[in-house]
Amino acid sequence: MTAVAHPAATHASPETTDPFPVKGVDHIAFLVGNAKQAAHYYSTAFGMTLVAYRGPEQGFRDYAEYVLTSGSARFVLRGAVHAAAPGADHHARHGDGVTDIALEVPDVDAAYAYAVAHGATGVQEPYDEKDEHGTIRIAAIATYGETRHTLIDRSGYTGPFEPGFVAREPLVDRSASVAAGSPKRFFQAVDHVVGNVELGRMDEWVEFYHRVMGFTNMAEFIGDDIATDYSALMSKVVANGTRKVKFPLNEPAIAKKKSQIDEYLEFYGGPGAQHIALATNDILATVDAMRAAGVEFLATPDSYYDDPELRARIGNVRAPIEELKKRKILVDRDEDGYLLQIFTKPVQDRPTVFFELIERHGSLGFGKGNFKALFEAIEREQDTRGNL
Repeated sequence: MTAVAHPAATHASPETTDPFPVKGVDHIAFLVGNAKQAAHYYSTAFGMTLVAYRGPEQGFRDYAEYVLTSGSARFVLRGAVHAAAPGADHHARHGDGVTDIALEVPDVDAAYAYAVAHGATGVQEPYDEKDEHGTIRIAAIATYGETRHTLIDRSGYTGPFEPGFVAREPLVDRSASVAAGSPKRFFQAVDHVVGNVELGRMDEWVEFYHRVMGFTNMAEFIGDDIATDYSALMSKVVANGTRKVKFPLNEPAIAKKKSQIDEYLEFYGGPGAQHIALATNDILATVDAMRAAGVEFLATPDSYYDDPELRARIGNVRAPIEELKKRKILVDRDEDGYLLQIFTKPVQDRPTVFFELIERHGSLGFGKGNFKALFEAIEREQDTRGNL
């Protein structure tokens, strides 16, 4: 069954009623084994632009940190530079992965106080960081696994990222590829971030976002919605009032074989962010450019595109079905419009974190009609790894 967005409030504006207002995802921080190489990968394969750096050269002795952007999407890639650095053991346990889904908020103190008063575990009380570019206000709360939400107000800051960071020139000059027809940027924003949690704990974390951050349910997928002949999972989507921040939360379900969620939890060593969906305005050009740069995408059988029921259900979309078929891009339609989407294979050695590219045309959904084809594609990859 599927439950869609709650009805909008009919009384005062969101600014006066939202107990935990959020402007959007400020950045996503990854802890990686080699931040310099990861920065080059995301610059080359994902078309991102390096804008800032902080490391031993700036007096920060534990990490090298690279900040990359694409539109409003911002990644921070952090790598320990010595074995005793705080968090180095985190990488040993989990491999490359997301440690922080940072949120920009208008009032850090109010957001932190509300969250803690409603049961959140505080990781960092509010404090200021300052330099010649101004001041940012920061706090942090814990969420599933070892993931945190840093809360940031950067309205009084004009530097390249945060105090201590210095501006850096891009690692890759993309002017030639753009002149040759490659898109100027491959994606514009973070659409949503998906978290995987242990069996039986999805509802606990859904309730956490309701209680601690005032999020509401946006969708629910259970039973046949989200199962194949061999594996199954359950998923609920929570979102803030403006729907700018959307967090699907998954847990495994009992089935004949190991689900993608089970595989993730085993190889990541616990709960964490499974995939990040990136919003693009031209998924065809983006897929072409990323595939040419070496990004591997999940393959969808031709039979998916040849199904008369699919063609009847999706109607007219901006790209001919043959062009979607050539690139293995999935398509889904709901009452609000349609979307195009495709998923990468895991982008590190462990079969954990991967990415989604999504192009929305009215649809606010998550590709429910594609779940079976997607999960079957994931199962084929699991089988080749011996993990199904």
